[in-house]
Amino acid sequence: MKVPVTLIPGDGIGPEVTQATVRVLEAAAAEIEWEEKEAKPIVGQRTEDIHADAVVASILKTHVGLKGPITTPVGFGHRSINVALRKALDLYANFRPVKRLPGIRTPFPNTDLIIVRENTEDLYAGLEHTVIPGVVESLKIITDRASTRIARFAFEHARQAGRKRVAAVHKANIMKLSDGLFLECCRKVAAGYPEIEYREVIVDNCCMQLVMAPSQFDVLLLPNLYGDVVSDLCAGLVGGLGLVPGANYGEACAIFEAVHGSAPDIAGKGLANPTALILSAILMLRHLGKNDVADRIERAIHRVYEEGRHLTRDVGGTAKTEEFTSAVVGALS
Repeated sequence: MKVPVTLIPGDGIGPEVTQATVRVLEAAAAEIEWEEKEAKPIVGQRTEDIHADAVVASILKTHVGLKGPITTPVGFGHRSINVALRKALDLYANFRPVKRLPGIRTPFPNTDLIIVRENTEDLYAGLEHTVIPGVVESLKIITDRASTRIARFAFEHARQAGRKRVAAVHKANIMKLSDGLFLECCRKVAAGYPEIEYREVIVDNCCMQLVMAPSQFDVLLLPNLYGDVVSDLCAGLVGGLGLVPGANYGEACAIFEAVHGSAPDIAGKGLANPTALILSAILMLRHLGKNDVADRIERAIHRVYEEGRHLTRDVGGTAKTEEFTSAVVGALS
């Protein structure tokens, strides 16, 4: 029986990497029934519109979404649709595993990290206004509820996955109340997981340590803004955003997405690398209990990268999107 999943192609290269991912899943007999929806800027702009929006309504029905990248204007225009969807669906946990793919050369070949980022508040609450001309104020929101919830998610994942260490990342030496509350919640949760080593690291020191010796970390637990910055840094340790999957989990729904941008400069040219979205789809399949299919696709991706004959240009190859996708389909076993 097919499982319903909301499909959001996105824009820029989104439709191309989405089409490639759907092709791989169908070739692997994933048994997915797609409900395709277009995300539009109105998502989450007004409270009364949130649940009426077709994308949100679809995910509330299917409980699972697969999303391509969506452009967010810089410095003007509509609010981030990505953030709006997370808030509308209360997808409080952003989850990004960072691990090198076979054949990719990096200074840190043994990198294997999990980034757990709070997804609903902090400066991403979007509460900002002009005080007087030339002075803008943005509010950083940290709550006991959200901090405790994301800490529990991180420690539960660590326990279930056999991870041994959780590091809470903060700037409580400066933001003593907001980041101080985040740490207080993390400490309380950590006390319930005595088998997991808990430490705290200031965010700027964390960034330095990551580019010097990332293997000292296992699970990183962060508020929203630090999580966004640090997760992109960690992607750079294994070859870039095009190789890292992402998931957003809530109590009732989940959206799986490529963490890279929409790359409008190469849209429509067949140059996009669909790896990140395919890996995100693997996370989705495991979430749906389709572990056998997930394993098959993961083996196929690894085989293509190990052989190195059909890689896209962002990882040193010459293959176009279609050629890479065909290679993955051909490697399915």
